[in-house]
Amino acid sequence: MEELSQLLQIPLTAGTINRGSDVIGAGVVANDWAAFCGMDTTATELGVVERIFKLSGATQEPSKVMGDLTLRSSLIDTLT
Repeated sequence: MEELSQLLQIPLTAGTINRGSDVIGAGVVANDWAAFCGMDTTATELGVVERIFKLSGATQEPSKVMGDLTLRSSLIDTLT
């Protein structure tokens, strides 16, 4: 996996979703702000998803979070 990660120049992580399913695309949908996982997903699997997609709001600066909220509001207003 390390060789593939270096070849693609992106970080790779092995993981599962929905209590052990290795078909990640069938169990998780993620964007810049949130991830939606299947109902059988464990806390450990959710932690890996949060780390991979950098979704943990506790590590963000408050000013960045407010900027993200403003951006999100603008996008929602534009799309409605």
